[in-house]
Amino acid sequence: MIIAIDGPAASGKGTLGKRLAAHYHFRHLDTGVIYRAVAKALIDAGADPSDEARAVAAAHELDPEKFGHPALKTRAIGEAASVVSAFPGVREALLTFQRQFAAEPPGAVLDGRDIGTVICPNADVKIFVVADPVVRARRRTLEARSRGEDVDEAVVLADILKRDERDRNRPVAPLRAAADAHVLDNSNLDIEAGLMAAIAIVEAMKVARLHK
Repeated sequence: MIIAIDGPAASGKGTLGKRLAAHYHFRHLDTGVIYRAVAKALIDAGADPSDEARAVAAAHELDPEKFGHPALKTRAIGEAASVVSAFPGVREALLTFQRQFAAEPPGAVLDGRDIGTVICPNADVKIFVVADPVVRARRRTLEARSRGEDVDEAVVLADILKRDERDRNRPVAPLRAAADAHVLDNSNLDIEAGLMAAIAIVEAMKVARLHK
């Protein structure tokens, strides 16, 4: 089974994806980390994230062993990742990696922005997670402060709105819900309630498949 979870920045899709994978004993891939890793490679090399040729080269040389680096969680890397993820060559380079991950048994949960529309259009379950931008900014601010970062919540909100605009309007794989996705509004749900809502969606889809 493949479960695709999409949604904008700080909507809670990453935490949901991780918890859902643990519940079903599936493998989990936060695809945003892949783009963050490309962005970090560029920054570490002193390159500009807007340098498409360098970004594509970094995508082809990606090292999965570095996906757990704590610097990938920083706001600066997140902003740079939003830039490199808009390049068609970068997305193409990372497409195979993501599809291979999804296809391996016993099952997989992938979260990102184009899983249900591009990476795994035939996923068994598609969930599109949304949340109010103000709520998302608050969550992202608390997360950054827990890592010791000094961040301004108003600046975080402005960044989120700018990123939403860029993700929705990029020419390749724009952020949008797949036609057959279940929309999950995470604005007023805690982690446990969000997980229960997602499990209910998955179980309903399993039952529906049995009766086809």
